[in-house]
Amino acid sequence: MLIFIGLGLYDERDISVKGLDAVRAADMVYAEFYTSRLMGATHERLEAFYGRKISLLSRQQVEVDPSWMEDARDKDVVFLVGGDAMVSTTHLDLRLRAAKMGIKTQVIHSSSIVTAVSGLCGLQNYRFGRSTTIPFPYISRGKRIIAQTPYQVLKENLDRNLHTMLFLDIQSDCGERYMTVNEGAALLLEMQEDVGEKVLDEVVGIGIARAGSDDATVKADLLTRLQCYDFGGPLHILIVPAKLHFMEAQALTELAGAPEDAVNCVE
Repeated sequence: MLIFIGLGLYDERDISVKGLDAVRAADMVYAEFYTSRLMGATHERLEAFYGRKISLLSRQQVEVDPSWMEDARDKDVVFLVGGDAMVSTTHLDLRLRAAKMGIKTQVIHSSSIVTAVSGLCGLQNYRFGRSTTIPFPYISRGKRIIAQTPYQVLKENLDRNLHTMLFLDIQSDCGERYMTVNEGAALLLEMQEDVGEKVLDEVVGIGIARAGSDDATVKADLLTRLQCYDFGGPLHILIVPAKLHFMEAQALTELAGAPEDAVNCVE
């Protein structure tokens, strides 16, 4: 069997009891930390706490050549991921590959930033629209390229009066690099400038850093001001709400330090 186990938000202690039991009972333990990772735990701390050797997989080994899955034909194999398993389409692809190979699968869930956001800042979870990722700019033929998809998704959600969750890029191929809320907000405003619009000039942004840790930071303000706030270390996520319910506005004031002029657009 191939068992997908979510590790939760921040450190080695966020795994569920059921997940920990499965890790300790497995024949082999693999993990990938390029889609997300636990900023409060090292590889060594995970191995020490779980009492197992953990083989780290690269993007190539997960997405292109997952030959390690062959072990699950006659062994119990665990695959560890940050957050909750199956939130990433990468993990769903592995599960579907396993099904084609005749390998049974199981999913053991854990906490995820997708659900933690509502608890941390007070936005109502059923009001979220399509989520998207803000990627780092890249250079092509000497020109700096910024993907416009995040801006278009955000505009569509705002038109439908839906909140938007914007995941921030993680690069691990050439050293670890984590996009900050500040960079994400600045890139959104740059995308807007590229198309000559003013949709985001008075829009609220909510930045969350290190969700699940004892020093998690949650701050709401106009997006134009949020890009200057110091959120500290990774991981970060950016949320842009639509028109606020009065309870959401109150929550952003109390839980995220939103100034009055940032929460005056209330349904």
